[in-house]
Amino acid sequence: MKTSPRTLIVTLLCQLVTGGIQAQDMDSVPPVVTKAVPEAGSKELSPGVIEIRMSFSKPMKEQSWSWVAAWQDSVPEILGQPRYEADHKTCVLKVKLVSARTYGIWINRDSFHGFEDEQGHAAVPYLLVFRTKG
Repeated sequence: MKTSPRTLIVTLLCQLVTGGIQAQDMDSVPPVVTKAVPEAGSKELSPGVIEIRMSFSKPMKEQSWSWVAAWQDSVPEILGQPRYEADHKTCVLKVKLVSARTYGIWINRDSFHGFEDEQGHAAVPYLLVFRTKG
């Protein structure tokens, strides 16, 4: 079987381009948000006290988080300290919502990288936006 010069060049270019890329394992990649409660984009939440729950793909470092305002006054009134559930994958923040308001909270953003896994990898930033009825 004969290899054409074009096939050989394409093969060599592919090896050069991907030469620095190595396979990753789950321990070396950053954690990502796998579930948010309330769900991002929700528009009919009832006002009152709720728990915002952010679930991650990996166990997270205890007492480590960055809840960042998306814009001025976009974070609801926070009631108490955030906490992780026993599995260390879900962070819970108790808040008070008022009616007819849009909220926006970044999970990590810019220089705020407090959400980290147990190996110290910062979570990929995630924007949670939702609205209350009224």
